[in-house]
Amino acid sequence: MSIVLRQMYQLGLTLYKFRPLLVRPTLESRVGPAAVFLDNCKQCGALHVSLRRPLATKKTKVKSKGQPGPRVNINAALVEDVINLNELKQEMLEIIENLKNDYGKNLNIRTSPGALDHITVTTDNGKFPLNHLGQISLKSPQLILVNMTSFPEATMAATKAIRESGMNLNPEVDGTLIRVPIPKVTREHRENLAKLAKQFTNKSKESLRKMRTNAIAQVKKSKNSVSEDTIRLLEKQIQQMADDVVADMDKHLMAKTKELLG
Repeated sequence: MSIVLRQMYQLGLTLYKFRPLLVRPTLESRVGPAAVFLDNCKQCGALHVSLRRPLATKKTKVKSKGQPGPRVNINAALVEDVINLNELKQEMLEIIENLKNDYGKNLNIRTSPGALDHITVTTDNGKFPLNHLGQISLKSPQLILVNMTSFPEATMAATKAIRESGMNLNPEVDGTLIRVPIPKVTREHRENLAKLAKQFTNKSKESLRKMRTNAIAQVKKSKNSVSEDTIRLLEKQIQQMADDVVADMDKHLMAKTKELLG
């Protein structure tokens, strides 16, 4: 019996000695959360532990598309030696006013007395707006009357100006009264006016782009006297001003197009 016990004891020591090769290590006890692969080595009979690291992934940057960046608001007095921002803004706003005037002069449906206000009459004493020489009234949607009683000597000149206004009008003279029949406004005519409105707007935008380009060029000429950061901020301010004017132009165009198309 003692011999058997002794042999069993020796067997236990042998198993304990080779325990690291026989016991498969667990994920948590040996290598933590990483993935583990245990393979039998065919050459040495030992167990190899292979660790596979998780693949590094790039953090996806979330870009906010369509959202404007922070607005720049430079104190005009601090950069007046470089450029007069207030004057530049006023010149940009004048482009919008000129565009609105173009709309009023050339894009009327011809169903109101104001449709003839923009016509200029050339007389012996100079050029005058038609509404300064005659009293304009709407007799009906198809007829406008121009009463030239205050300046009867300008009746023929006013008639000629109306006929040559480009509005496809054929005025008739009755003493000092000018009758202006209004042709029926067709859908095609309305669409042509809407196209003309877009042309006027694009022309104004081109004038604005030239103004912006010249202003930025002026700022860059001061690169030897002001910092690069100041120049960069001024360029952004000028671009921002131009963008605001363009947005205003688009609003006027949208409103005018809706008015013309009905």
